[in-house]
Amino acid sequence: MNAELQFGAPAERVRKFDEPVRIFVASQGQPDRAPEIASIVADIRAHVNHLDVAITSDKKAANFFVTLVAERDIKKVIRTRYGSGKAARIQQSLNPQCLSGIGKDSNYRIRRAEVILPVDAGEFTFYDCAYEELLQALGAINDDRSVPWTMFNDDVQMGFFDVYDQYLLNILYDPRVRAGMTKAEVNGLLPKVLPTVRVWINSANPARHADGREAPNTQGENGPLPRSTDAQTADPGPTSDSRALAADSSQTRKSIP
Repeated sequence: MNAELQFGAPAERVRKFDEPVRIFVASQGQPDRAPEIASIVADIRAHVNHLDVAITSDKKAANFFVTLVAERDIKKVIRTRYGSGKAARIQQSLNPQCLSGIGKDSNYRIRRAEVILPVDAGEFTFYDCAYEELLQALGAINDDRSVPWTMFNDDVQMGFFDVYDQYLLNILYDPRVRAGMTKAEVNGLLPKVLPTVRVWINSANPARHADGREAPNTQGENGPLPRSTDAQTADPGPTSDSRALAADSSQTRKSIP
């Protein structure tokens, strides 16, 4: 509902895409990790209902941009994206190793998102940064150090999309939770939203046998999960010039809306 660091007025509101999310990946460093980003996006799509997200090769059709760079170039890319003034503040406050940002309109609908990731900082760091920053750029932009089982905690590193965070993203993208809602409004919806989210997550994460094999899910061993991707397509209104900036305060990964 908030952000750790913001440029402009605080926004204690739901921020989310209400249109299909199309991600363009620009690979500017070695190794080329664009295939890994595609796999991560597919994993997110498989575990978040009501979210139409996919990779696109058409930059003009994209509203979400992932830039893959060498670790040594992170500062230069941030300066290019945000300008020297904001970049200096980001570096001084955060010293980020990876970064995510969102641009929202006056109704708190995300109209543009971007993620900057280092490709050569190590395998675990790449996946930890990639999952956290992609998910935060979808609207889960705040962090909370009191919760030990979420990647949205600066003291926790995962490198994968675990069940607790699946709950957060599925609540966020439930159609009843709309961009611009307050905390009180979302709290009022949760008794209705949580049961349907729980059913979805149980289906998306089949139980395992004692020997580690996945048990058949309720849709059949290879059957598709029930998916609803009826996200409303919003009018392409102007993107707000002011960016709400959320940045985590660890030395490993940073988030910027």
